[in-house]
Amino acid sequence: MSDSKFESRPLSVPSGRFARMAKFGGLASNLAGTAAINGMQQLAQGHRPKARDLFLTPANMRKVADRLAHMRGAAMKVGQLVSMDAGDMLPPELAEIMARLRADAHYMPGGQLKQVLNANWGEGWLKRFARFDVRPVAAASIGQVHRAQTKDGRDLAIKVQYPGVRRSIDSDVDNVAALLRLSGAMPKEMDIAPLLDEAKRQLHEEADYAREGHYLGRFADLLAGAPDFVVPGRHEDLTTENVLAMDFVEGVGIETLTDAPQAERDRVMALLVSLLFRELFE
Repeated sequence: MSDSKFESRPLSVPSGRFARMAKFGGLASNLAGTAAINGMQQLAQGHRPKARDLFLTPANMRKVADRLAHMRGAAMKVGQLVSMDAGDMLPPELAEIMARLRADAHYMPGGQLKQVLNANWGEGWLKRFARFDVRPVAAASIGQVHRAQTKDGRDLAIKVQYPGVRRSIDSDVDNVAALLRLSGAMPKEMDIAPLLDEAKRQLHEEADYAREGHYLGRFADLLAGAPDFVVPGRHEDLTTENVLAMDFVEGVGIETLTDAPQAERDRVMALLVSLLFRELFE
């Protein structure tokens, strides 16, 4: 199995701020301990290794990727961004290991999912559904998506945010930045404060599902006369700050265009470019 893949499985999200900080602290200690052992071994062999080389090893990158995948939230999101634009920060083989964060995330086990939905919908919420799939159809850094059918016949995609994600955004971003500095992946003289502030701002917006639901409706209104685009409808009665209920819409990944006829590829790209210019200028 490639290092860029990992097996998605049910795994509880650490939701408390102190629990998440402890995860970061344990990871930093583990990385530092491994680097110290590697350094002593190389010194015994007559080598004088650089600290960056001791930290940035495949084993350490796997530990970082696995821990961020476990934590999810802003921690995993920042890891995804690093993996997509590693540039000169990471050698190609280490960037490939971090790329596993762009696969489907682990998902909440049923008990934790039930707690989140109880908090948002009340304990009798299941009575409103004819079907609710506990296994998500997709899981990402901020939340996971479940397919469901209400008793009044609506076929829905229910996006559920992981517990504790919103209140841990600022500390998660700061802690991932500290890990990058510790590892030597980020130069100590680099001023990244403006980047961190922008990351926090955007992540707070992304974690506000009520806000997302509002703009989903706005986007649908703006594209109402464009039959080539389908925007899922929002279901207000089931949408909260932490849960977003939308129409379930069948689709395929854009990567399937790799094998599509040229005419279809041209059509889709023309639509995307035209949409981009509409968003910029209309």
